[in-house]
Amino acid sequence: MFENKNNTPLSELGEFGLIDHLTKNFSLIHPSSHKGIGDDAAVMNFTAGQTVVTTDLLIEGIHFDLSYVPLKHLGYKSVIVNLSDVYAMNAHPSQITVSIAVSNRFPLEALEELYTGIALACKKYEVDLVGGDTTSSTTGLIISITALGQAQENKITYRKGAKPNDLLVVSGDLGGAYMGLQVLEREKEVFKVNPNNQPDLALYSYCVERQLKPESRKDIIGLLEELAIVPNAMIDISDGLSSEIFHLCKASAVGCNVYEEQLPADPQTLSTAEEFKINSSTAILNGGEDYELLMAIKTEDYEKIKGHPMLTPIGHFTDQIEVCNLITGLGQSIPLEAQGWKNFNKHGSA
Repeated sequence: MFENKNNTPLSELGEFGLIDHLTKNFSLIHPSSHKGIGDDAAVMNFTAGQTVVTTDLLIEGIHFDLSYVPLKHLGYKSVIVNLSDVYAMNAHPSQITVSIAVSNRFPLEALEELYTGIALACKKYEVDLVGGDTTSSTTGLIISITALGQAQENKITYRKGAKPNDLLVVSGDLGGAYMGLQVLEREKEVFKVNPNNQPDLALYSYCVERQLKPESRKDIIGLLEELAIVPNAMIDISDGLSSEIFHLCKASAVGCNVYEEQLPADPQTLSTAEEFKINSSTAILNGGEDYELLMAIKTEDYEKIKGHPMLTPIGHFTDQIEVCNLITGLGQSIPLEAQGWKNFNKHGSA
């Protein structure tokens, strides 16, 4: 995992030296970041709107597998999954904190790779790293990131708020991250049998990138502003489309009809699902980790999004509380089941 690199033990730097080393190239760009790393606490100066806060915990062996996840990609993705939650509130992220627990099998150079990915995400999404912590771990690598963002009070969007007849709209395409995971897991098993085998992932580049290096939909928040649309409800798709639909319906006390023929997927996702003999709708509905945005939009806003390549209406909400149905291509209505990622489920997988 760390071959052909210098292996500087973390003990050579100590906790504070490690923090200084890993964060020395981070600078502050937001006026609201009054004081960042280097004191007992960061100081923010939020003068307008409301502040949203979210946090995520990523644990080796549960949320990621370092046998095929590069540390640079992991650092990038760990930031993205948090920013996605901020965007799901129709807010703009501005700061993050990063805390890690790491075992002594990780040399300094490995953590430099991790923080390189974190820095790339901060630069691309224009957020400040303002604090965090480091400590030792006996079980591998643990990453905890907290993200802060701002929004005008009248534009913050919650999971509750969807109304009967609202359109169910999703950004981008779905299922790619799940199929990328299937490819990586297959190649891992092949490698166990033949360590000299070098996988050719060219045929699966889109799906693999969706799994290893996802993006947050900052552009969708900008698009909604441009179109003068404030969703009635919104959530990001991390645990799977079906699970997120149920979250919206439960919070909003509504039901939903989802049309199978409207589910958006990249051609590579469809071909990879066919190769793995996986029903593509199953991958789209239950795969997770696409980090697209799922929203309830008023019917009168339909003309604004009609035919837009980044937004797809896939259904509509009903007055049947928490009754969610999938309308198949044959017109059959079957109960929708939430089969995505479930924490504390020993059979669950990302």
